[in-house]
Amino acid sequence: MGMTMTQKILAAHAGLDRVAAGQLIRANLDMVLGNDITTPVAVREFEKAGFDRIFDREKISLVMDHFVPNKDIKSAEQCVQCRTFARRFDVEHFYDVGQMGIEHALLPEQGIVKAGDCIIGADSHTCTYGALGAFSTGVGSTDMAVGMATGQAWFKVPEAIRFHLTGSLPKYVSGKDVILHIIGMIGVDGALYRSMEFTGPGIASLSMDDRLCIANMAIEAGGKNGIFPVDEVTEEYMRGRVEGDWVAFAPDPDAEYAEEYEIDLSALKPTVAFPHLPENTKTVDEAGDVPIQQVVIGSCTNGRLEDMAAAAEILAGRKVHPDVRTIIIPATQQVYRQCIEEGYITTFIDAGCVVSTPTCGPCLGGYMGILAAGERCVATTNRNFVGRMGHVKSEVYLASPAVAAASAIAGRIAGPEEV
Repeated sequence: MGMTMTQKILAAHAGLDRVAAGQLIRANLDMVLGNDITTPVAVREFEKAGFDRIFDREKISLVMDHFVPNKDIKSAEQCVQCRTFARRFDVEHFYDVGQMGIEHALLPEQGIVKAGDCIIGADSHTCTYGALGAFSTGVGSTDMAVGMATGQAWFKVPEAIRFHLTGSLPKYVSGKDVILHIIGMIGVDGALYRSMEFTGPGIASLSMDDRLCIANMAIEAGGKNGIFPVDEVTEEYMRGRVEGDWVAFAPDPDAEYAEEYEIDLSALKPTVAFPHLPENTKTVDEAGDVPIQQVVIGSCTNGRLEDMAAAAEILAGRKVHPDVRTIIIPATQQVYRQCIEEGYITTFIDAGCVVSTPTCGPCLGGYMGILAAGERCVATTNRNFVGRMGHVKSEVYLASPAVAAASAIAGRIAGPEEV
């Protein structure tokens, strides 16, 4: 029996000719990632274990993004721990205020991760980098500590689900709608500890930003990782960003899949995940009359340039509803600058939005947009659990940037063609 893309990457990094689902392996790592919340825990475990060196200063990335610029004393002290560790070991990829961005947008943008890599990160949305044809997955801070010291991690090789994509996306339908449709179809545990492998001719019509969004939310279906094949879109994205060679792994024709699904992209509609799970999906025309008080456009899921462009197209020449606080967060400094150059920031401000420095902020209920009891928010983020963005009696509705922008104008959940 042949191997999937993920199995081939893991076999290569374990120094094995082949691996099979369920097999325990020890794999060499190309990148270990942490942020300002998870890194301090990892540093404490690193020191507790008696480690006194890191395996490779060029293969560790520490990104200050969750509570940065610091929101309080505790977050400031966490960042001091990270800065001290980064300076002690001369960590090359350390990103702080002024250089940082939201980690899962920043690393691909800067060419730090690439096709064929094996990557762990102490953040569940590390699965984002599968968009580039890499194996990447989230781990705990203890695993991060060991990874920083040894450059290795243990894995149980996952079985895989194959999503065969055909057709192309209609206007106002994006990668966010694709992954919300899938999660609505299979549920939040439908891919539990499985690799979500995307194949088929429909992939060619997906931009890299679409793919990054889809892979980012693989964890919301319980997936160990999400992964796309390397094609011309991937190569064009990596060209000029990535130093050195990359490796493209393709699934064997006889690769074994636990399940297979066919998805016609041309049949999809703008989709919204209602509280309190990403699987609770409805198409926007099924949403009904749901008044809202806040919109957040940003995050590691939808804070890239295409996301900003989609929002700006809807908001141009319009005003957000007076009852809707609209917060826009470009995911990186580079995206922020491009938004300025393209005139998107002016569009947002003229529409009555506030534009923030890159930060995770409101996505995890950190700051920059906390909800009160009874308030509803349409967000381009990735989770809508109880209390995710504030009070336990608030509600988060997950949607694409186009739907979020249209909803901001309408004052209720609305599709782009309604405004």
